[in-house]
This record gives sequence, C-alpha cells and structure tokens, in this order.
Amino acid sequence: MGEKRNTQNSRAVGKRYEELAASYLERQGMKIIERNFRTRNGEIDLVGRDGTYLVFIEVKFRKSGVSGSGAEAVHARKQRTICRISDYYRIRYRIPPSTPVRYDVVECGIDERGEITVTWYRHAFLYRT
Repeated sequence: MGEKRNTQNSRAVGKRYEELAASYLERQGMKIIERNFRTRNGEIDLVGRDGTYLVFIEVKFRKSGVSGSGAEAVHARKQRTICRISDYYRIRYRIPPSTPVRYDVVECGIDERGEITVTWYRHAFLYRT
C-alpha cells in the first residue's frame, strides 16, 4: 500500500509541475493546445504552439540540480519515445508535414532558498528515430 501512495503522490507532484510549466509557457507567449497526450506507448506532457512551431514539451522536476538538469534527464530512449508519439499526434490531428516541429524541456525545481524555479530549454533535442 505504501508504493501506491508514493505513485499517487508522484503523479500529483508531476501534475502540479506540469501546470506550473504550462502557465509559465503561456506567459512567455506559447499557446498550450494539449496536456498529457497519451498513447499506449507513452505520454507527452504538453503540446503547444510557439509562433509557427508545433512544440512537444517534456516537464521534469529537480531539486536544486541534485541529479543533473531536467534536460539531461531526458535520455536518448525517452527522446525516441517522445518523437514516436509526436509522429502519431501529427498523423492523428492531420498536421501538415511542412509544419515546423520542436522538442523542448521545461525543468521545474526548488532552489536552495526553497523557491520554485522554471527553466525552459528550447530545441532541447532533435528528432530521433
């Protein structure tokens, strides 16, 4: 039963930081068009429009860089998964192939003063097959 609580707590924390990231991006001018886009192969936290770009966004939470940055935590396997899901998203919603696509990471954290920080990594990684 302890594991279930930890999982539920992790999901709640994750959702909170995804909301924080979405609000931050919207204040920067991005339009969030989808949250938690799920397929049987995985999930993309946020999908947005930033100018002409269709942006697929992974949100990571880190406490003061303890285990590297959030962008570093999105390893090659996770990048490939996000790219495959983004392919499905574009097919499902009939996004024209000419639409520029970008893969971003938003890192939410807590600094040494206990304040929440948000760092946006635009073009965090390139498309991976």
